[in-house]
This record gives sequence, C-alpha cells and structure tokens, in this order.
Amino acid sequence: MNNGNGLDLRTALLLLVGGVTTYIALLHPAVGVALLVGVGIVSLLHLLLK
Repeated sequence: MNNGNGLDLRTALLLLVGGVTTYIALLHPAVGVALLVGVGIVSLLHLLLK
C-alpha cells in the first residue's frame, strides 16, 4: 500500500495511540505502569506464538 512516500494509516494510528498512551501515563503513573505491563505481556505472547 505504501510506496515509500509518507505514512500509511497503520503507522499513523500507532503514533497517535502511542502519543495518547504516553500522555495518560504522564498524568496517571499507576495507569502507565499497568499499560506498560500489559504491552509487555502482549508483546511476549506475540513473540512466543510466532
């Protein structure tokens, strides 16, 4: 889909979600820690299930 010039929709969405998540983690550190643990577990499962 992406021919090398610009962002595709998936990359833009990931950047947006990452920015919102970072903002929430700065405002509420406990939520940030929970999100970090959740993302770590999902990433580990994704790697193990490949």
